Amino acid sequence: MMTLTSLGILAATCTTLAFLPQTLRIFKTKQTKDLSLMSYVIYVIGLVAWLMYGIGIHDYVLMIGQSVALMLGLLIISFKIIYG
Repeated sequence: MMTLTSLGILAATCTTLAFLPQTLRIFKTKQTKDLSLMSYVIYVIGLVAWLMYGIGIHDYVLMIGQSVALMLGLLIISFKIIYG
């Protein structure tokens, strides 16, 4: 049976890696015209909130997962600004 920590690691891994294909695609194609900047800004705000929550409760799974996802989210926002 899966422990809660294992479930948290699985959830953090899936939600963090979900944006990796989009980030790599943007990097390859330099195309972002169909992406909503506002959706990624809202996403990043949510990631910051989750990261702060993880820090507050000393949950390393949350802290690591949200930190990586935050980097990817900020990278996508940067690409959107650069490539429009």
